[in-house]
Amino acid sequence: MKRLSLVLFITIFCATTLYAQRTPIEFDTIYDGTFSQNGITNVRWMNDGKFYTESREYQIIRSNIVKDEELVLFDGAQFSDGDHPNGILVEGYQFSADERKILIRTDVKSIWRRSTKENYYVYDRETEALTKLTDTNGDQQNGELSPQGDKAAFVRGNNLFWVDLTTGRETQITDDGELNAIINGATDWVYEEEFGFAKAWSWSPDGNRIAFYRFDETEVKQFDFRIWGDLYPGKTEYKYPKAGEDNSVVTIHVYDLETSETTAMDIGEETDQYIPRIMWSNNSNLLTIRRMNRLQNRQDLLFADVSNGETTVIFTEEVENGWISVHDNLYFLKNGKQFLYTSEKDGYNHIYLYDMQGEEKSRVTSGDWEVTQFLGVDERRHMIYFMSTEESSLERHLYTVRVDGKRKKQLTKAAGWHNINMSKDFKYYIDTHSNSAFPNTFTLRDIKGKALRVLEDNSSLKSVLGEYAYSPKEFFTVEVNGASLNAYMIIPLDFDSTIQYPVLMYVYGGPGSQTVTSAYESGDRAFWHQYLVNQGYIIVSVDNRGTGAKGRDFKQTTYKQLGVKEAEDQAAAARYIASLDYVDGSRIGIWGWSYGGFMSTLSLAEGKDVFSMAIAVAPVTSWRYYDSIYTERYMQTPQLNPEGYDNGAPLNRANEIEGKYFLIHGTGDDNVHYQNAVSMVDELIDQNIQFDTFYYPNRAHSISGGNTRQHLYTMMANYILKNL
Repeated sequence: MKRLSLVLFITIFCATTLYAQRTPIEFDTIYDGTFSQNGITNVRWMNDGKFYTESREYQIIRSNIVKDEELVLFDGAQFSDGDHPNGILVEGYQFSADERKILIRTDVKSIWRRSTKENYYVYDRETEALTKLTDTNGDQQNGELSPQGDKAAFVRGNNLFWVDLTTGRETQITDDGELNAIINGATDWVYEEEFGFAKAWSWSPDGNRIAFYRFDETEVKQFDFRIWGDLYPGKTEYKYPKAGEDNSVVTIHVYDLETSETTAMDIGEETDQYIPRIMWSNNSNLLTIRRMNRLQNRQDLLFADVSNGETTVIFTEEVENGWISVHDNLYFLKNGKQFLYTSEKDGYNHIYLYDMQGEEKSRVTSGDWEVTQFLGVDERRHMIYFMSTEESSLERHLYTVRVDGKRKKQLTKAAGWHNINMSKDFKYYIDTHSNSAFPNTFTLRDIKGKALRVLEDNSSLKSVLGEYAYSPKEFFTVEVNGASLNAYMIIPLDFDSTIQYPVLMYVYGGPGSQTVTSAYESGDRAFWHQYLVNQGYIIVSVDNRGTGAKGRDFKQTTYKQLGVKEAEDQAAAARYIASLDYVDGSRIGIWGWSYGGFMSTLSLAEGKDVFSMAIAVAPVTSWRYYDSIYTERYMQTPQLNPEGYDNGAPLNRANEIEGKYFLIHGTGDDNVHYQNAVSMVDELIDQNIQFDTFYYPNRAHSISGGNTRQHLYTMMANYILKNL
């Protein structure tokens, strides 16, 4: 309380002096580009650490980091044809290992969150020739060059193919692919959404083998939703395993390009399990496979001999009252004897060194803080580079440490949030830095942290922010339910402590997430909050128990009871906010999207004594409706934990809602199905609870496209202005 009041006093003293000189943030300025932030897109480091590349519409540009010089490596405008009258638009690209060839990705069409279909072209930098990878138009997925650059492979029609770039000969690897039945080399919907990848195949280091996933989703129940607009509406059909229902049967295979033979890897007799990651070691004969049980509280690391498919369990992680997080932090040292891996097994996520027999040799990092990203290893200097929360759970900083755990050093000094893009030779990195008040600055640094050149400082946006009534976040902590919760508050620049303000709380609150960070927030939600602050509202966000960056126990305290403790925390935090002298305790609302919509609904029920209004956008209203991997990771199955599913269902607390409630959903939501909203509406009607609702035809979970977002945020703003 004292800390919050002091911060607000200083902020008020400085801000009110400037308020008369500032332009109010009008709603239209959120969408007209006034607050757009510049960035550097698709940055790829080249083998020579003095150069990096980035794409700009039709071009791939190489930049010299020392001399500030640019060279066009590829200009798609020079390759116009009937399908591409303006040239080949670069929507993604990949270099071969020797950087002589570039695989160009274009004509991209989205499927789900991460999956797309597109066309591929191969550009030879020496001959300056551009060749289309395959004659089939617009139906390719997951294309990639071999490490040597003499071959490429891709997925088409749920089957895997490879192309000899010397002869142009195309070879089909699998032939049993079938829509909504068998998938080779790509993921099913739930793996893509919850394990975070769509490309389900990879080249061996020598380019002579391809390891790939095969999904048999025959027994997975099909979900469909209407596509409105035509006289007779269409329908989207896909396989979606809900909690407790059948999943795909997943198998792992390795194809030998020289023999044209495919070998199945032995992943055990159990089929009701997950394979969240496969990865080649430095040895083209050794594939690593991570295998998890369905409850995701046990994980085995398997080494597979790809010549015969035999596997060996190297080590096993298991937890009793929680789950094991999936990540990409597995690195094999070039000595062939050891590998690095991260784990939360000791309470915080840290780096461990293992030998090839799976014996832990040492814990490289330790402490009551989290390693949040493993960036790589400079084996010449035996140094590991990683991001962590050691400075603060609100911040991210770059650190280096020797493989033996010695000489740990913090490289980023400026307070705030850092994202790091490291060169392949570990001589340079691009530091993208922001804080809650100022947008991204992109700075090129050497490995010691010395600034060499500012690539982009967003000075124009900083100047614009200085002209408008933009209020930075003020951070504080709330002590509730035995936990210290991170929080922020945004107050009007003309704040007057003698009057009381309405408060809108913003919540997400899902496992491992954070809304309260020192990073600069851009986008429509952030400036919509600023608009509301300009209208005289205070914005507050609180990271409840179950959120991230504060250790395994804090994150996993909500295990098997999603929504219960989190709603208790939001309600308790709101009661504390209501006790502040400058807050109108009768006018506190809460809103959220997706998990946040689930939370805002539960919070309105849990905190009916303090919340007078809630907006829920695309909420889960029963975990029985949501997908298997996400839900069961935190809740187990409905068969094993029916009480947890019932206690955490907004459907079952609809009768407790007393304040204003606004439910919004897209009818084309492939993730959180519109079924959630329909069921909630039905329950509210049964309970004779008055509410407001709105649906967006054919819109997906993001509720976007055209002016959809502006319509949505305008509608929500009007609702708040009227009801809070």
